[in-house]
Amino acid sequence: MRIQNTLCALLLLTLVGCAAPKQSLYQWGDYENQVYSLYNDSGKAPIEAQIETLEADYQKARSTNKAVPPGFHAHLGYLYFQAGKGDQAILAFRTEKALFPESTVYMDRILAKAKK
Repeated sequence: MRIQNTLCALLLLTLVGCAAPKQSLYQWGDYENQVYSLYNDSGKAPIEAQIETLEADYQKARSTNKAVPPGFHAHLGYLYFQAGKGDQAILAFRTEKALFPESTVYMDRILAKAKK
């Protein structure tokens, strides 16, 4: 009987341990939906509204000490560029490059074209 109780308690602890929610490494906010809508519903949301949403997501991530996902600053920079805010676009591209060094080659190409 004692062995059965021990096994039952062990099984219960194992199930409870597996049920713990997985914490995300990044604060995604509305980033995924923004990228999806850019490619599938182009023109549906004004660029300024998209920028405001991403900026709010960035502030929320900073307030919770979470990182934004790879590509976030690059996408924000693209939106800035589309809105005619070249200086902010270049800053966002440089931020992406600094945070995610694996994007260096791509960001360097974008920066070279953005400066023209």
